[in-house]
Amino acid sequence: MVSRWARHPRCVALARAELRKLLARWGLAIVTDDALLVLSELLTNAVRHACVSRGREIETRFSREPQGVRIEVHDAAENWPQPRMPDDCGGRGLTIVAELAACWGTEVRDGGIGKAVWAVVAARGGGEA
Repeated sequence: MVSRWARHPRCVALARAELRKLLARWGLAIVTDDALLVLSELLTNAVRHACVSRGREIETRFSREPQGVRIEVHDAAENWPQPRMPDDCGGRGLTIVAELAACWGTEVRDGGIGKAVWAVVAARGGGEA
């Protein structure tokens, strides 16, 4: 599933609601809490740090994995996410993603402009989702 969002903080809640419905439809309630938190962190990073011109949209993509879901957040910015030491102002997002996701990473966006940050959230313990 692909959706486009204005670069505005309210898109995070809207995207979370969309993912929650999709996970329920896929029978993946077991990964819902972790997946929603991972999505929140990735999308919030794009909203805060993707310095692109007004009107550029952020794209989310969700795809079913054997034990969970792949979450992708695409933006047209060239600044790549860098884990950093947490402080009073933040810096915990990618640490949270790394803890909750089975794997995560970055790649060049389709068309070569910008990036995609992705994470796979799977049922813990190898059980069926």
